[in-house]
Amino acid sequence: MPEQDTVERAREDAREGKAPSTQAGEFVREEMHHVREGKHGARSPEQAIAIGLSKARRAGVKVPKKGAAAKKGRGGTAKTARQKPSAKRSRAVRGALEREGRSAASPGALSKQARSSARRRTAAERSAAAKQAARTKGPAKRSAAAKKAARTRARRS
Repeated sequence: MPEQDTVERAREDAREGKAPSTQAGEFVREEMHHVREGKHGARSPEQAIAIGLSKARRAGVKVPKKGAAAKKGRGGTAKTARQKPSAKRSRAVRGALEREGRSAASPGALSKQARSSARRRTAAERSAAAKQAARTKGPAKRSAAAKKAARTRARRS
C-alpha cells in the first residue's frame, strides 16, 4: 500500500497538469526508498521501477503500458479480472523480495538505468519531453531553473 503523502504528491502533480509518467514517478521514488531501507530488495532497477508503476496503476494513475504484453493484447474474459492474492502467495512474494539485494536502488545503478533509457529515445522525443516539462513547471520554478542555468553557464566559461 503506498504511503499517504506519496498519493497526495501524485494528485498534486495531476492537478498541475503533469504527465501520468511524472505522477507515477512519485510511486517509483517511494519504491526506491523502500529498497534502500531494506523493506524489500530488487534484482535490478527495472524491477524496482516496475513495482512502483504497478502501485501507481493501482492508485489510479493512467500509466501507459509498454512492452510485449501490452502489444499482444489480453483476452477480456472474466478470468483476467484482478483477484486479491491469497495470504500464502502474498507471504511468499514478500519473502522472495526480502531475499533480493539492495544494490538495485543504488545511485550508480539508477544512473546507469537512466542513461540507457535516455539512449533509447530519439532527439524529437527528448525535445518534446523538455517542452512539456517547461510548460508544466510554472513561473516560479521556471525562473529558478533559468537562474540555475545562467549560474552553470557562468561557471563553465
